[in-house]
Amino acid sequence: MSRGHNAHRFHGSRNCIITEEMVFCMDGHLVWDIDPVLFSVGSFAVRYYSLCWLAAFASCYFVMRSIFRREGLSTDNLESLLIYVFIGTFVGARLGHCLFYETHFYLTHPWRIVLPIYERSDGSWGFGFMGLASHGAAVGIIVSLILYARRYRFPMWDLLDKLGVVAPLGGAFIRLGNFFNSEILGAPSDSPLAIVFSRVDPLPRHPAQLYEAVGYFAIFAVVYAVYRYRHQKVGAGYFFGLSIALIFGLRFVVEFFKEVQEPFEESLRAWLSIDMGQLLSIPFILAGIAVMALRRKHVLKQS
Repeated sequence: MSRGHNAHRFHGSRNCIITEEMVFCMDGHLVWDIDPVLFSVGSFAVRYYSLCWLAAFASCYFVMRSIFRREGLSTDNLESLLIYVFIGTFVGARLGHCLFYETHFYLTHPWRIVLPIYERSDGSWGFGFMGLASHGAAVGIIVSLILYARRYRFPMWDLLDKLGVVAPLGGAFIRLGNFFNSEILGAPSDSPLAIVFSRVDPLPRHPAQLYEAVGYFAIFAVVYAVYRYRHQKVGAGYFFGLSIALIFGLRFVVEFFKEVQEPFEESLRAWLSIDMGQLLSIPFILAGIAVMALRRKHVLKQS
C-alpha cells in the first residue's frame, strides 16, 4: 500500500517550501500540491475526488432521511431514491459534458461517451470517465426524481422541494473534490486568497472551487433552516425553485473568477462576455425564479 503524498520539495521559482502535510509559500500564497490519490493498493487507487462524491451522496441521504422522518413519511423506498439520483447524476453529468463542452469530439467518437477510458496528456491511457458537467447533472437529477415520483406515487413538487434542500450540500462536496484534483481552476490573481496549484503551473489563482464550495454550504444552511420552519407556508415546489436559483446564481458569479474549461469558450467570452458555464446557468436561474413565483401564486389562490 502506498500513500499519495509528496516528500519535501523546494519551489525555487516562487521561494516556496512544500512538506509532507503542509505547504508554505514565502510570498504569502498557499501552494496546493496534494496528490489526488489518497492511497493505492497495487493498481487500485483511492482518490480524494471519489471520497468527496461518496460524502456528497451520503450526506444528502442522511439529511433527506431526517426530513422524511420529521414529516412522518415512510423511508422504505429511500434507498431506491438514492439509486435513482445516483444514476441520474452520473448519466446527466456525463452527457452534459459531452454535448455542451466537447460536442464535436464525442459526435465523431460516440463510443467514448460510455467507454471508461481516457487519454492522458503524456499519451498514455487511463481508466475512468473524464468530463462531468454540473448542468447536465442537474437535468439528470430532475428527470430521475420525476421518474421516481411516478414509480412510487410520491407528490412530485414535494419531492423536488426536498431535493432543493439537499442539492447544495452535495454540490459543495463535489467542488471540494475538484479542489483536491486541482481542476476547474480560477484565473491568475494577486489576491491574498489566491492559491498556487503547483501541479498545474506556478501562478497564484483564485480558488474558485472553494468559493463555490463555501457558497453551496451557505446556501444549504439557509435553505434548510427556512424549509424546516416555513415549508408549509409557501407551498410545494417553492424551495426547489429557490435552491436552483441560488445555486446557479452563485455559479454564474464565480465563473467570472475562473479560467475557461475549453478553448471555444474564449470566443464565447469575447462575444458575450460570459462563458459556457454562465450561459447554461441562465435558464436554471430563470426557471428557479419562475417556479418560486408560480408555486407561491398557486398557494395564494388556494388560501
